[in-house]
Parts: sequence; structure tokens; C-alpha cells
Amino acid sequence: MAKLLLKFESAVIREVPIGNSPITIGRAPDNVLQIDNLAVSNHHARILSQTTGLRIEDLDSLNGISVNGTPVKQEWLRSGDSVSIGKHVIVVDLEHDIALFDNIRPKAATPKLQETYVMASPSHSDSGPRSGSDEASAELPTDRARIPSLVVLKGKTAKTDYLLAGKLTLIGKSPMATLQLKGWFAPRAAAQISQRKDGYYLSPLSKRTTLVSGKRITAPTLLSDGDLIEVSGVVLKFMYRD
Repeated sequence: MAKLLLKFESAVIREVPIGNSPITIGRAPDNVLQIDNLAVSNHHARILSQTTGLRIEDLDSLNGISVNGTPVKQEWLRSGDSVSIGKHVIVVDLEHDIALFDNIRPKAATPKLQETYVMASPSHSDSGPRSGSDEASAELPTDRARIPSLVVLKGKTAKTDYLLAGKLTLIGKSPMATLQLKGWFAPRAAAQISQRKDGYYLSPLSKRTTLVSGKRITAPTLLSDGDLIEVSGVVLKFMYRD
């Protein structure tokens, strides 16, 4: 399905699917896509899905909108376009949408994540019985079949325990962050955890030192069960739960 990606300081902090209903954008809580920033008007803009495509309209906002760096009052949107509203950027992703736009070629269906977990290993044959050891191995849960979480061991945060239910988890002081830091000097976007096919990766987003099990990281790093994460004075334990 087509979606909008809300970004702040290069970090994707929210995904909103595009359907047939208008997507209102603004600072007020009644918007579909709320952006908590003083540079954003209460009802700043809206995106409409029409038979001819996707269109954005400025709702007489104070600071206006721009598409790919060009100020506009209204504009047709294509996949990959960037809409700037205040300090936030909305990226349009229409790659997987085949229902709203006829000019997008249908793609082969991909298996759901849950289906991927239960697929048999290619090394096993459907004909003939499995050995006892094979059956025991098949019943053991893998890390990706268990629930990833963060436990706060040290530092000021909004909560002490977080389940990583989404594909993206932003760590920072921003109101849009999933794991909100409470320190006075905490950056608005300190780090991000993203889900990939082979696991969960931690990416530093600020100039401050980010550590994983005592080692400084400067690029996306795959997390292992039990890793200790140190970011902006907060110590977190990454772990999988049954």
C-alpha cells in the first residue's frame, strides 16, 4: 500500500498509509498526520487521493509548503517527492500501491512476515518422516519469532520498558519519538532502531557518542539479544521476549 513517511533530521518517525480519505496535516491533534512544531499551522495542508493521482493543497498556512524545494499552493505528487513543512519532510512512497493509480504495474505478492516464520526449511523434504531432533528444532522459537524490547537500566525516559512493535523506533527528546528522553540537553533525535529482514539495527542520529556493548558505532549496527545500548546518558538493554 502507498504511504507517507514523516521525517525529522533524516530519521523516519512515522508512516501513514494512503487511502481514499483525505490526509490532513497540521499541529492540531485532530489531523491525520500531526506535526508538533511551532512552524506548522494548526491545519497546514491536506493530501487528496483522486482518480488522476495524488494532490497536495496548502490550507492557507502561515509558512507554506514546498515540493522538492519549490514553494507551491497545490501540486500533484509522484513517488519519491519530498514535501517540506517547517523542519519536517514528508516523503511520498507509491511503490506498492496498485489500487489507487492505474499507471503502477502490479507486482507479485510477497509473503507476510508471519508466513515467513512458518515456512519449512528448504533442506527438509515433505515426503518421509522427520527425525526427533528435527522436530525438536522446529519447535524452538527464533529471535525474530519473539518480541524485541528495550529495558531502561539507567537515565531519564518516559517509561522503563518498551516493546518494539513497529518497524521504526526513534529515540530522542522529540514528541514524535517512541522512546522519549527526558534530559535537559538530550537531542531531539538521538538514535533510531529499524527492523530489517535479518534483525534490528541501531543507527546513531546525533553527534554524541552511541555505544553498543561498550563499542562506539557510527553506522547502522545489528543488535544481538542482551546488547547494552548507551545513548545520550541513557543505558538500554536490547532483548527478545517469548
